[in-house]
Amino acid sequence: MGKKILSVALSAMLLAFGFSVEAQQPKKVPLVSYLSPASAGKFAEAFRRGLRELDYAEGKNIVLEWRFAEGKMDRLPDLAAELVRMKVDVIVVAGGNAALAAKKATSTIPIVIAAASDPVGTGLVASLARPGGNITGLSILSPELSGKRLELLKETVPGITRVAALVYPDNPAYALMLKETQEAARFLGVQLQILEVRSPDGFDSAFRAAKKERAGALNVLSSAFFTAHRKQLLELAVKNRLPAIYHNEEFVENGGLMFYGPSIADSNRRAATFVDKILKGRTPADLPVEQPMRFEFIINLIAAKQIGLTIPPNVLVRADKVIR
Repeated sequence: MGKKILSVALSAMLLAFGFSVEAQQPKKVPLVSYLSPASAGKFAEAFRRGLRELDYAEGKNIVLEWRFAEGKMDRLPDLAAELVRMKVDVIVVAGGNAALAAKKATSTIPIVIAAASDPVGTGLVASLARPGGNITGLSILSPELSGKRLELLKETVPGITRVAALVYPDNPAYALMLKETQEAARFLGVQLQILEVRSPDGFDSAFRAAKKERAGALNVLSSAFFTAHRKQLLELAVKNRLPAIYHNEEFVENGGLMFYGPSIADSNRRAATFVDKILKGRTPADLPVEQPMRFEFIINLIAAKQIGLTIPPNVLVRADKVIR
């Protein structure tokens, strides 16, 4: 009987010790990656800020892996594959091209879109309400907004009859944006000159073509590629004295004339909430894709002065923000 009691007591001690060791095991720190076609900057920092607002501290309860293609879009597939090999817990992607590269690299690791044009139309998700796969995140409605930007250009420069549309044809949403822009051009009674640019070397020839055909304004259709090369693009717009409207706020903050759309920085910040939900057990398939509720119209009067343009009062009064 004594041996039996001793055996039970010993088993209980070993079991308690096992629980104690298990309880003392450190929790796995999640590994989250951020993949962008551009360079490190405002939008990546906005995502980091979003994580901090949710009480994530880099290096303590979360580890971040950053991958930037520096404007070289052909690097995205390799960078995405590298993150998959690292077995990251979540891949956050900035833009449609990065999202497409990540989707091709993995069908199991959760992917959060920080900002992309029409995720449904480009085949990234099945629907906004129920994405259905391993991808969810935020849409920036670029195709629908391309026509609105053309309308704002026409109001800003009422006499224009020809507008150049700068497009990156390898953008997954290219066809959708172009269709919306062409429909708006027909409605507004302006001729649309399509300028396709696939590499930084193509900017100079695109602007020469716009000048040759006497385009009166420039509509830059949404693309992370253009954002990555915005310095060159902005310099050419000033050099050619061409009024232009852009698809994210960084352009006007860096000297561009006008921006209309949702805040891409805010979209990146909001991406952190998706990461948080996924790390706490939710699946991308059941997390609805968010659409922007607020749109900003920003005018840079310094840029207007550089190209000798006077912004009509009826347009100026509609701006949410004016840079003077």
